[in-house]
Amino acid sequence: MPNTPPRVDLHPLTLSDQDAFCALVRASAELHRPYMQLPASKEEFRNWMRRFDDGTNQGFLVRVRETDAVAGSVNINSIIRGRYQGASLGYAAFAPSAGRGYMTEGVAAAVRYAFTELRLHRLEANIRPGNTASLALVQRLGFRYEGISPSYLYIGGAWRDHERWAVTAPDPWTPDPSLPAF
Repeated sequence: MPNTPPRVDLHPLTLSDQDAFCALVRASAELHRPYMQLPASKEEFRNWMRRFDDGTNQGFLVRVRETDAVAGSVNINSIIRGRYQGASLGYAAFAPSAGRGYMTEGVAAAVRYAFTELRLHRLEANIRPGNTASLALVQRLGFRYEGISPSYLYIGGAWRDHERWAVTAPDPWTPDPSLPAF
């Protein structure tokens, strides 16, 4: 996709996105089950948005440029500085736009943002083994398989195993000032 203009943009997720976000989550329930649980009500959304208050998590909507429709969401979670300079990546397509490549572009934009603007060095994506669409997405973006994380996340009433995939910033990389000199 390097020679084609991007079809999507990232927009910071805000409280004003609540109604549209929750409606899309409800419309995408079958797509997300059993892999994730996103907030589908006003109260759940407001509670979920608190995670973005301190800057260690950042949330974005993936919007289609041509229509401004929300194709999905991407989160950069648990940002750790110091010697690690990394975070985990979460993302979800919404049913009306799923399968059109928008999320590949949106996640790629989030990865670029993480490596350039946030100056992170490493991103991990932890994916349920049966989630073939998500596994294909990270493979398209050059993430490498690192193994299985047993009982990694609590989803649907039980601790679930996840495959761990990661990517590191390309060289040359400009480190964040919080990276120790030695």
